[in-house]
Amino acid sequence: MSIENLSSEICLLKSVLVANRGEIASRIFRTCRKMGIKSIAVFSEADRSAPFVGEADMAVFIGESQPSASYLDQDKIIQVAKQLGADAIHPGYGFLSENAGFAKRCAEEGMIFIGPNPKAIEAMGSKAEAKAIMEAHGVPVVPGYQGEDQSREKLLAAAKEVGFPLLLKATAGGGGKGMRIVQEPEDLEAAIEAAKREARNAFGDDRLIIEKYIESGRHLEFQIFGDQYGNAIHVLERECSIQRRYQKVIEESPSPVMSAELRQQMGAAAVNAARALQYDNAGTVEFIYDDQSGDFYFLEVNTRLQVEHPVTEEITGLDLVQMQFESAMGKALSLQQAAVMGRGYAIEARLYAEDASNNFLPVTGKIHRFAWPEVEGLRVETAVQSGSEISIFYDPMIAKLIVWDEDRAAAHRKLTYVLRSLQCLGVKTNQDFLLKLLQHPDFLVGKYNTHFIAEKMNLEALTGVEDQAQDVGAIAATLIQWKEREGRRTLLSGLPSGWRNSFYESQKVSYVVGEKEIQLRYRKQASNFEFEVETHSYQVQLVEMADGHIRLEVNGVQYRVYWVKEGAQFFLQQESLGSLVLEELDRFPTQESEAESGGYVAPMPSQVVKILVESGQQVIAGQDLIVLSSMKMENTLTATEDGVVAEIYAEEGGNVPAGFLLLQLNND
Repeated sequence: MSIENLSSEICLLKSVLVANRGEIASRIFRTCRKMGIKSIAVFSEADRSAPFVGEADMAVFIGESQPSASYLDQDKIIQVAKQLGADAIHPGYGFLSENAGFAKRCAEEGMIFIGPNPKAIEAMGSKAEAKAIMEAHGVPVVPGYQGEDQSREKLLAAAKEVGFPLLLKATAGGGGKGMRIVQEPEDLEAAIEAAKREARNAFGDDRLIIEKYIESGRHLEFQIFGDQYGNAIHVLERECSIQRRYQKVIEESPSPVMSAELRQQMGAAAVNAARALQYDNAGTVEFIYDDQSGDFYFLEVNTRLQVEHPVTEEITGLDLVQMQFESAMGKALSLQQAAVMGRGYAIEARLYAEDASNNFLPVTGKIHRFAWPEVEGLRVETAVQSGSEISIFYDPMIAKLIVWDEDRAAAHRKLTYVLRSLQCLGVKTNQDFLLKLLQHPDFLVGKYNTHFIAEKMNLEALTGVEDQAQDVGAIAATLIQWKEREGRRTLLSGLPSGWRNSFYESQKVSYVVGEKEIQLRYRKQASNFEFEVETHSYQVQLVEMADGHIRLEVNGVQYRVYWVKEGAQFFLQQESLGSLVLEELDRFPTQESEAESGGYVAPMPSQVVKILVESGQQVIAGQDLIVLSSMKMENTLTATEDGVVAEIYAEEGGNVPAGFLLLQLNND
């Protein structure tokens, strides 16, 4: 095709509606400004005050906080785009980004869908069909069965042919639902039934594929790009093996196991995959790499921009969103495969609002202070700012911390510094977990697989706080309150706060750290304080307190501690001591009623998705009672004992706070 003919088919974008939220919406708006394209945001009730809303040139309210009423409502999004004359819709990732029907609707309404063609999306929507296409085009696939015959007899026979251990996977959906690892033949039938049941409930489709289980595998993925003229390239690899709940936590490039020969082989397979789909935008081909045999196999194609795309941008200097826009406009790829070069090393860590010590359970709340250090090579992609709320409706990711440097060791050192200095106060986060992960000896040398967190990280140890850290934190919290009392005093202002007519009597205060109670005794002498924390004694000076931080000197060592107080809780952060949550105990505690036996409460703020039982119904131990949803994660409460449902206090579709009594089960 001649340059003249090519240029005549290019459609120039003047305005783009971003059908998404949070950090990815902000990221796309940034490229819109760079290219001189008008940006349009849509937002839900929960996102009215979110930073991304103010970053767009225009923003339109589209519905309630539930994604189904806003970011997943195709009619509303299309209507807004048409009313405002948007040339194109960028779906970001998640939500409608891999919805072939939505891509088709955009075309039917005369708007460009900034993503691959609907046929490619549709083909990759089924794991079984995806494997068949890749196998036909010479892309290595995991040995297994993905046939149409889903009878019990066929699945049992196919499983025995594949051999054990094996993996059962739902052909639809993702996120680990409908997935079972089967180690022994005697566990097979029960696993098939459970996987089918879970897949049917989650996706309305109980079809399964069976694969050889790679016991020591690494998750390696290649960024691909195609245009509308049959050109396709890969833009190097990302290592994404550090995962929890089948979701990535750390991504890096280049991969520690990648050689030039392996990169050439996997890159060629990724490009073959793109060509098999006539791929025409950004995508990612995911592989499982067997680090025992050195073989690699196709997993899936993500037909969208990935969360971790900044890692690739940092080592290549490319703007992948701009490349998406250009491809969607009809431009041919300006980059040839031979010109794709990586420089240095990049790593991304995902900061989540979650309790790593409690199986990474998401948490909600208000982030009172969010700040990070100015570090060369640091890029922060975030959906929040100081004062933002983490709600139950969306993913609990707070930010992506991306660091670039000349080599892996330098970048890891820099990211460790960033995590030590980062202030995210008001909610529990995985900040300390990320720090411990980065310092693990095996991770430092790149020796890990997809089971690393489960097998190598002691999550229970995350609840332990060193004595020095908790003592300094408790002293800081006490001095904060002392200073605040000093500022409020009007009577007997000449006497020191907490004055006693007995010199030997100290003031007392108690805190809870995790499940441990610590008690402090202290008294002020001239400009100094004497503290006793259990068996430790400290000479303390209050050096400075202003603007959310306190500087104190403890036995000759100065600490700058950042703090936020919410009710009786103190959220503290200090570079060398880490993050700490303290709760002050009331000196005159009110008696709390004992939790009622048989009561089932919400473990976190949630939406009630489905109530599976009725009042008066007999249930048995292990039976599902109620399905909750929080932050894109479903949680099913099951009966811990036999009994009868006495009372149900929740309603389907309703929102409940953490600790809310959902139903009462009597076992009399």
